This record gives sequence, structure tokens and C-alpha cells, in this order.
Amino acid sequence: MILRTLLDRYIFTELLSPFGLSLGALCFVMLTRELLRLVELLVSKGVGLWAVLKVVAMLLPSGLVLTLPIAGLIASITAFGRLSFDKELVAMRATGLSLFRLSQPVFLFAVSVFTLTLVLSQWGQPWSSLNLKRVALNLLKDQLVLALEQGTFNEPIPRMMIYVPDDRNGRPTQGIFVSDERAAEGPRVIVAEQYQVLMDLVNDQVALRLVNGVIHSRPDQIDQYRQISFTSYDLKLNVSQSRYAGTEERPSYEEIMARLAQTGGKDPHALRRLVEYYKDLAFPTTSLVFCLLGVPVGIVSKRSGRIGGFTVGVLIVVAFYLLNVACDLLVTTLVLPPFAGAWLPNGIFVLITIFFFLKMSRQ
Repeated sequence: MILRTLLDRYIFTELLSPFGLSLGALCFVMLTRELLRLVELLVSKGVGLWAVLKVVAMLLPSGLVLTLPIAGLIASITAFGRLSFDKELVAMRATGLSLFRLSQPVFLFAVSVFTLTLVLSQWGQPWSSLNLKRVALNLLKDQLVLALEQGTFNEPIPRMMIYVPDDRNGRPTQGIFVSDERAAEGPRVIVAEQYQVLMDLVNDQVALRLVNGVIHSRPDQIDQYRQISFTSYDLKLNVSQSRYAGTEERPSYEEIMARLAQTGGKDPHALRRLVEYYKDLAFPTTSLVFCLLGVPVGIVSKRSGRIGGFTVGVLIVVAFYLLNVACDLLVTTLVLPPFAGAWLPNGIFVLITIFFFLKMSRQ
């Protein structure tokens, strides 16, 4: 009993190191594009470090849901590949322990990864999506406030340029110049005497209130020109114009079923949405399958080392992804029902795992 307990702890510890390394590497790869944008905001836009860190924290749950099962697979392959290569697995089995018994700590590890993935997918992602909208709104306000720096041309959002005159001889000057080209069919130039930054939390908007100014615009005809004077005008910036507006709000299950009922179950968009709902549980379950599949795969690829284990894990993930894409296509073409389309990849990989386990346990 003492020997088995020590072996369980030893195998479980062997899983942690490659799991942590692969999880960190995968998260970094997935967030590379966002990190480059955040560095740009931090360096060139002057946004504060705390705001950037909050954006990273809001993006992490979505990234972890995707990377946790992959990291579990790579950890299992790497750990058992090393144990097999160093003949430690042979010594363990020589004591009378079967491959199924040696896989118990892997099952405990898989349940832990599954639980964490499930919690993040069911509660972490909705929470981060909601808070990301608020963070994006504050980030948009910070960019707008920084764009009002006197004496320089600034672009708080794409296709909008703002200029505030610099002080003259130590005396404050009034006025603001805005070039708004967000609407390609109607670019305009706005000049006003005073301005004020407002934030509307209800409608997820940031507004620049301009006082006593003129809007210069050109209609569709090139030989025409329009000038509009105003005493107060709100130039609105929606949170959707921020790069971190959060994910699109998903319709409820009842709305999806009502849409399918209206179209006789043939609406492709509603079918994809229904598959996504079933995948809320199917995808975390993948972490269980991946971790256990890594045991026989690691034994087979024992000479590949850590880099080889990572490569084999990536190939398995690519195959799983292609199978998911194929099932989604079969659902939208009415070949498979949505529930089967969500769970079929897991079922196929369960059969593959059982086959390899039986084959390796006989050796």
C-alpha cells in the first residue's frame, strides 16, 4: 500500500511540470496577438499598466478553456513517455501493477483538469465577457482623455484624429479639432470652442460633448459642401469600436429552439448555436479523454522526448479540431443532429483511447 501511494504521488508529480510548461506556452501563443496590441496601447497610446493587466485577466478564462485540455494531453504524453524511456514503467509493472492501476493518478489529474475547464466554460467565460465590456469602456475613455493632450495630433480609435491647441505664453487656449472618418461615405471635420468627456455605462458608450462649434462635411456630390453650426453636440464612441469589446452575446436556448421551430429545424446559424450549447459540456469532457489518451500514446512515442511529446499532442489536437469542423458541417447540412455533432468527436476519441489502453496493457 505504501509503495502504491508513493508511485501515485510520483506519477502525479511527473504530470505537473510538463502541464505547467505547456499551459504557459499555449496561453502565450494564443494571447500573442492581443499582447502586441496591449503593448502598443501601453507604449504608444499611454494607457496605464493597470488597465492593460485587467484586459489580460479578462482574456485569460477564454484562453484557458481552450488550452487546459491540450496541456493535459501533452503532460500525459510527456510524463509516460519519459517513464517508459527510462524503464521506470517496466519496473513499476514488475511489482504486479497493471497499466490501469498506474493510470489512477492520471485519472485524478484528468478530473482536476476537467473540473477547472468546466468551471471556466460555465462561469468564467460569461463573467469575463461581461467585465471585459466594462474594462473596454474604461480603456476607450482613457484613450480619449489621452488623445486630448494639447499640442499633438492623436488617434484614440481608428479613423478619428483629435487635436487640441497648445497653451500660448502660459495662457490656456480654447478649442478642439476633430477629423472623423469612421463613416467612409461621410467624412467630416468638427471644430468647437469647448469639450467635455462623458461616459454612458447603460448604453456602453463614451461621448465627447462639444460646445459652440461647426461641422464641416461633404455630401455624395463632389461639388457640394455642408456646414452645420451647433451649441452642443455629442460625438459618441461605442464600446464595439474598442478592440476589447468582449464576445458577442449568445442567444438563449429558448430563442434558438424558437428559431429552429420557425424554420423547421433548417436554420444553419441556429443549428451552430445549438451545437455550441451542447459543447459547453462536451468540450470540458474532452480534457478527461485527452489526459487518459496520453498514457498509451506516451508509451508508444517514448523515444520522442519532451519536444516529441508536444508535437504528438499538437497532431492529436489538430485531428480532433478537424473532426469537430467536419461534425459542424454535417450538422448544418442536416446529416447529423446537433447533439450528435457536439459529442461524436469525444465518442470517437474514447474508442481510440480504449483500443490503445487494451493494446498497451497486454504488452
